[in-house]
Amino acid sequence: MLITLEGLDGSGKTTVWEVLSEEFPEFVFTREPTDSWYGDAVNRSISDDDADSLAELFLYTADHAAHLSETVRPALEDGKVVVSDRYSDSRYAYQAVSIEGQVKRPLEYIRGVHQPWTRPPDATLYFDVDPETGAARSGATNKFEQAAFLSQVQSNYERLRSAEPERFVRIDASRSPEEVIDSAVDVVERLLADRDE
Repeated sequence: MLITLEGLDGSGKTTVWEVLSEEFPEFVFTREPTDSWYGDAVNRSISDDDADSLAELFLYTADHAAHLSETVRPALEDGKVVVSDRYSDSRYAYQAVSIEGQVKRPLEYIRGVHQPWTRPPDATLYFDVDPETGAARSGATNKFEQAAFLSQVQSNYERLRSAEPERFVRIDASRSPEEVIDSAVDVVERLLADRDE
């Protein structure tokens, strides 16, 4: 089973990912951007305000491809549960805003690039927080963490959730960290119970 954690910057999903790794040590925990040299290239572009957004999309895409071949697919083939902090939905939601005006229907374009070879998640925990809160919590330290940008990203996440309501589980991330963590642990336990039935 592949479980992904998605949401705006500042939604608390990385904190939840860290707690889940303690609660479920038998799972494989991973993230995008990865710790590989592909991920390093992505991180360099994130910190460069002048990075070409289309080139950046393909850096993310290359990182995702390597992540699948080196981590996700081998773990799934071994029968493991994989939990990823960010995955393909981040690409669809964030990069579709970045390349707006460069290609027609950017969200559909990015999904089309991924569709032939990606491995869709079995379940996605979506940490829902308003863009202003997300920007304040994240410190708005880079181009992707500004409230106006995050507002457009949130709209894309809503479109993704509407298209696949059975895959997404919404978690209200405006609550205290403890409440958010408890909700996430409950969801993961329920997913495991449903799988084992």
